[in-house]
Amino acid sequence: MAGSGLEGVVVAESRVSRIDGEAGTLEYGGYPIEELAEHTTFEEVAYLLWNGELPDEKQLALVRQRLANGYRLPDEVYQLIRATPPSAHPMAVLRTAISALGLYDPQAADMSREANVDKAIRLTAQFPTITAAIARIRRGKEPVSPRDDLGLAANLLYMLNGEVPGDREAQTMDVALILHAEHGFNASTFSARVTVATLADMHSALTSAIGTLKGPLHGGANERVMQMLEQIGEPSRAESWILDALERKEKIMGFGHRVYRTVDPRAPILRKLGDELGRSKWLEMSDRVREVMEREMEQRGKAIYPNVDFFSASVYDRLGVPMELFTNIFACARVTGWTAHVLEQLEDNRLIRPKAKYIGPGSRSVRPIAER
Repeated sequence: MAGSGLEGVVVAESRVSRIDGEAGTLEYGGYPIEELAEHTTFEEVAYLLWNGELPDEKQLALVRQRLANGYRLPDEVYQLIRATPPSAHPMAVLRTAISALGLYDPQAADMSREANVDKAIRLTAQFPTITAAIARIRRGKEPVSPRDDLGLAANLLYMLNGEVPGDREAQTMDVALILHAEHGFNASTFSARVTVATLADMHSALTSAIGTLKGPLHGGANERVMQMLEQIGEPSRAESWILDALERKEKIMGFGHRVYRTVDPRAPILRKLGDELGRSKWLEMSDRVREVMEREMEQRGKAIYPNVDFFSASVYDRLGVPMELFTNIFACARVTGWTAHVLEQLEDNRLIRPKAKYIGPGSRSVRPIAER
């Protein structure tokens, strides 16, 4: 059907990020993702997304302090997390917790830009706290209180594992968050903008976004990459497993992208981070899968390359993140992009109301029920 999935349809103008799918480039506010990953921190990128410029030292210190002030959760939200069934996916718990936070935020209904920036900072700080609390509570452990002296990435790992991470581990998580922070009008970002365009509050917009990211065709893809690697089991089995899957015409998780027609620019950065953390079985297996896929796709004349999800699975595992939390970590990064788009949508808001091309039956009359 023409226009299916809104592919190629421009629905708004944005200053937040720029993607060139043909060239394989990604920029936040004009800055290449490669430079941001190498020369900035996640806090700097968050500031950039919210304000359109990278911060100076004073501005960075202030945003770090404001994030530190926002880490803690109301006791009622911890109680809510404890009350959720163990069978619930952590993304479902995150979605519910963020919705609940709107009940306790004194600025929840204030739609001024100042209040929404406050909420953007506070929610960015609260996502890691919620995510770590979910993991700890499900392991039968008490949540770890955040530390004001740690950056957001280091705090996330500290609250998750109960130990202050090493510099390399903290930096790796920091870069991973930068890479996942923003990506244009992806499905979850679009759902956040559609929601806030009705003048619903920011917590409602983010609840919509989390629900969208939860799907396996969006944020849940990194979890399915890890499931695939576990099914393969060993690097020596990678080739036969992939060939069998291709023969059955199954989708190989972590390959291909809706936008990029070449290598996802974030994938090589994550691959390098994995090497710097040290070799693991999962990374070796990922390399073998990539080699087989490159060979097979070339032989079949197809241009399908690894995407950001492919290497994020092995990197997250190496950092001690359980597989069921992979998508939550994605959300801990993307909350900055979502909130940036919420702020941008409200600058010159118009209700988003597309229309559909009707393809159902022609006009007809209702027959009495006895005659149907």
